[in-house]
Amino acid sequence: MINTSSKIIFSTFIFLIASCTNPKPKKQEEHSEKSEEIAPMMEGDIVFQTSNSNQSKAIQLATSSPYSHCGILFLKDKQWMVYEGVQPIKFTPLNQWIKQGKGGEYIIKRHKNASTLLCPKVLNKMRKEGIKFLGKNYDLTFGWSDERIYCSELVWKIYYRGTGLRIGKLQLLKEFKLDDPLVRGILIKRYKTEKAIPLNDTVISPGAIFLDPNFIEIPKL
Repeated sequence: MINTSSKIIFSTFIFLIASCTNPKPKKQEEHSEKSEEIAPMMEGDIVFQTSNSNQSKAIQLATSSPYSHCGILFLKDKQWMVYEGVQPIKFTPLNQWIKQGKGGEYIIKRHKNASTLLCPKVLNKMRKEGIKFLGKNYDLTFGWSDERIYCSELVWKIYYRGTGLRIGKLQLLKEFKLDDPLVRGILIKRYKTEKAIPLNDTVISPGAIFLDPNFIEIPKL
């Protein structure tokens, strides 16, 4: 018997396929798929880097991931922009975004079904959902409300509200490695006391999104 979760996931998949159906001739579809294989970037791609921010090392230690920052790619006025959760939430030109990461290194990841999942209709919905956060403050306490937003939360909510998919593994704050003195020190500084740290709050990390098996790394030109 199919449980309720399975029905919801199946319904979401059918909806996305129906929304993105494009009745192009077969030859044209094959050309499009071939082009996507070598495309260095597509809207909806997620970019990861090791940030040079003060909290970067703490995030790496707590999440056991080398990546402490991520954003989502969109075309804006024919220019590649990274929509990112910083202070404030904003669009940053890709070239500038790359330079602000450690060593200028970055990784691009794309959903393995991007050619059907991220059709113009879905991308437009992702943009509309994302623009609601533009100009909001960065969330230093990593809460889950929409009042303030951090980088991976921004990416997760855009994908979930735009496509219906949950990307990466949501975790509770207490599941991270919080015992390192650097991590503990930053948490206590932000929450004022150790007892005030919300260990049962929901969190999504850049590392969790990076490890999502539905996303594949895209070679850079």
